[in-house]
Amino acid sequence: MERTSIDDVDARIGPAAVKRALGPALETTEVALNYYELAPGDSFGFGYHRHSDQEEVFYVFQGTATFETEDGPVAVGPDEVIRFAPGEWQLGRNAGDERVVALAVGAPEASGDTEMVRACPDCEERTEQTVDWADDGDALVTLCVDCGARTGRFEYSSH
Repeated sequence: MERTSIDDVDARIGPAAVKRALGPALETTEVALNYYELAPGDSFGFGYHRHSDQEEVFYVFQGTATFETEDGPVAVGPDEVIRFAPGEWQLGRNAGDERVVALAVGAPEASGDTEMVRACPDCEERTEQTVDWADDGDALVTLCVDCGARTGRFEYSSH
């Protein structure tokens, strides 16, 4: 048995105000478990994406998360749950004014290949993206695979 407090797990850098990877703290081997807090405008992921081998389930405790899906936007409110099968495109974000608190579960733990797209201003369309450390080492950046343009910068959040 393993037990932890969410506050005892270090926050990770990314597009959410708070992301805490609980799986390593609990020594999970078959499931990924992440705690999120999204400030208005934040998202769960770096871009619209899909995992080749992993299904994801999001449980919203507080606020409303709006998921961009292949079938259009889907709002998920308090005490609601949404599931994405392997290969389904999605991106959840906080499009409202209230903070979103949610738990994400992914199985298996390893997500397989992840394909992600974001808007690239240089290419003037959504393109495949990669995530890498910024040159200064203080942030993560998203980069267009086609032209190399930086499309986002994500630092440790202060909110």
